[in-house]
Amino acid sequence: MSTLRRLCIYPKDIMRITGRSERHSRLLFKKIKDHFGKQKHQVVTFKEFSEYTGIEEDVVNKYI
Repeated sequence: MSTLRRLCIYPKDIMRITGRSERHSRLLFKKIKDHFGKQKHQVVTFKEFSEYTGIEEDVVNKYI
């Protein structure tokens, strides 16, 4: 039986991955949403975060 994992990323996750402040992480989160044309209620996926930042998805998954 496999365990379920989250598909979306939040500013707190970005803080952990990048080591940046909460304010910077929220700004980066907003930039990613704008880049992908997301509306306010839509989520950002780990894949989108990886694509935008250039950090490999495997590396991102280690921090979550």
